[in-house]
Amino acid sequence: MKLYYAHDPMCSWCWALRPVWKKVESQLPDNLTLEVILGGLAPDTDEPMPMEMQNTIQATWHKIQTQIPDTEFNFDFWTQCQPRRSTYASCRAVIATGWQNPLYMPDMTLAIQKAYYLQARNPSDDDTLIELATQIGIDPEQFTRDLNAAKTHTELKRQIDLCESLDAFSFPSIILKTNNVIRPVALNYSSADTLLESINLLIELG
Repeated sequence: MKLYYAHDPMCSWCWALRPVWKKVESQLPDNLTLEVILGGLAPDTDEPMPMEMQNTIQATWHKIQTQIPDTEFNFDFWTQCQPRRSTYASCRAVIATGWQNPLYMPDMTLAIQKAYYLQARNPSDDDTLIELATQIGIDPEQFTRDLNAAKTHTELKRQIDLCESLDAFSFPSIILKTNNVIRPVALNYSSADTLLESINLLIELG
């Protein structure tokens, strides 16, 4: 049995699920293999984000705060940064971190989320990602080389393709695969116990 957690570091719903997911992750059954994969919400671009999209994403942040009140956002991002609809760089940053030490990949994801949602910094920019890697203890020179290396692009494409093969087209997505049967897990943003129960019920189905 394998459980897939498909996410993007710049996905606001992934940020909202994070507290519940971390509790679930620590309580998963021992016979279940977990694989965390990157979905890549938006490809690379240097074009500024259209104002209509900026308004849509800000509205999503407000919606999340209404539905999941403990989720924090710093709306200064929208005035202090030049937003771009580009998340692939942040996904590659997590992969590039893993080339040095896979144990640091969750730290990089969290650093990107805090930079984006709390510190009004732009993780679409390589300079920001290099600063974050340095802060978590990753060698910045190697990280800079790996961030846009061919192997990193290839690995991100592999993970995006895997998400598509699992029918994970929105993020976060949690998918249980048993005996080549793929079952999506119903998400719950407020209760780790409920989410864990949903996973265990699907495991019982075999």
